[in-house]
Amino acid sequence: MSIPKAVTASRHIPLVEATSRVLMARQPSLEERMDAGKALRERVPRSSHSEFTRHRTVDPLRILREQAKTRIPQLVPVRHARMLQSPFAFLRGSAAVMAADLASTPQTGLQVELCGDMHVSNFGVFASAERKLIFAINDFDECQFGPWEWDLKRLAASAFAAARHLGGDTGACDAAARAIVASYQKRLRRYAGMGHLALWYDFIDSDTLIASLSPALHERVHALLNKARRRNHLQVLDKMTDLVDDAHQIVEQRPFIVRASHTSMGRPVQEAINLFLEAYFSTLAPDRQMLLERYSVLDVAHKVVGVGSVGTRCWVVLLQGRDADDPLFLQIKEAQPSVLAPYAPAPLPASGNQGERVVTGQRLIQGSPDIFLGWGELDGVHFYVRQLRDMKGSIDLEPGSISSKGFIEYCRLCGWALALAHAKSGDAAVLSGYIGKSSEFEDAIARFSAGYAEQTAQDYATMAAAARDGKIKVAEGTGR
Repeated sequence: MSIPKAVTASRHIPLVEATSRVLMARQPSLEERMDAGKALRERVPRSSHSEFTRHRTVDPLRILREQAKTRIPQLVPVRHARMLQSPFAFLRGSAAVMAADLASTPQTGLQVELCGDMHVSNFGVFASAERKLIFAINDFDECQFGPWEWDLKRLAASAFAAARHLGGDTGACDAAARAIVASYQKRLRRYAGMGHLALWYDFIDSDTLIASLSPALHERVHALLNKARRRNHLQVLDKMTDLVDDAHQIVEQRPFIVRASHTSMGRPVQEAINLFLEAYFSTLAPDRQMLLERYSVLDVAHKVVGVGSVGTRCWVVLLQGRDADDPLFLQIKEAQPSVLAPYAPAPLPASGNQGERVVTGQRLIQGSPDIFLGWGELDGVHFYVRQLRDMKGSIDLEPGSISSKGFIEYCRLCGWALALAHAKSGDAAVLSGYIGKSSEFEDAIARFSAGYAEQTAQDYATMAAAARDGKIKVAEGTGR
């Protein structure tokens, strides 16, 4: 990139015309950007975000059936079983349904890189390249640019539903949703005043995480962090493999981990993995390529993951480096079009690969992503790659696992992490100017969250009735 004449006195370096227009253009001041956000309230009042009425064309079961058409048929009943564990589980697995619902809600026109499947179970800690533990969003399958309100509304509604799942009354559920919004509002205002580089380098590390929580939670958080530090490739090796003829082999745990001779497309697995890894290798930076070249593939198996992702193609690959004490587990996960795409069309990367869309979004908003993130294509199916487990950890959100006060504090963390993600990809000052300092926006999102939690409970009941009537297939004993 050429250097503008204004910043060098020693010599003149001509600018590329397109570049000069960007670099020499006057950037709006903080006050101007805040005012621009505030002006948006005239067109889209903050109170309007409380509105939710399902459009008559949105049919949750039809949307789920459409999704099933692109998934491995024998795994679709497993997905249904997981979604039917509770209304909260249904919400987690029905991002496509909520995307259709959000499409008709008020929008300011401001866009950010969205997670796309934003809920309170999609946060956790993970290891940065510098081996620090970072708290952030940890699921990016549905990410793409779109209306910032959609992430926040889905997150707040999930907090309401999760609090109810944990046994909270209406007051506790409302407090959880409000904690999300209030934290998002507070942190966004701070990010609005930060320099671009300072914001880019900002993250929530383990020390910052602990300092933000009440002393009553410190012991539990330290335990979670210590557990995450132990969740490395050697731990996976011990948990997922057995020694067979002096070589480690992934152990089957049907239907969740399955050894297969051929892919669902009919290609021999070993041939398929070799072809895919060649394509994936080219998407890595040269230093990562040099590191990966030192490993060789030992074994591969198909693995069922998540709630909403069940039925998509996902492979676990075991590689070995120096010796048996130097394992590397890579997860090759199918990347389908984002559930947001029908409602907020956004261009794909130049490759047209959905896996690259996921990787690009993660790199943009997570702050310190996996060093082995990459993508590829095999037999027309798009995939992305990440390490299976690299000091990753998350909290349990099942009844009895966390107190009401503890959950409220966790919600504040989630709101903070979402604000950081949106600030990295959008304009924090414009967003903050729109939201303001009062509780008007918080009140609106809290009302929306209560309404959407009720809609989710109804959808869950509809799905449960369809399962009882045999209209959808549900696997037995696999809802974990």
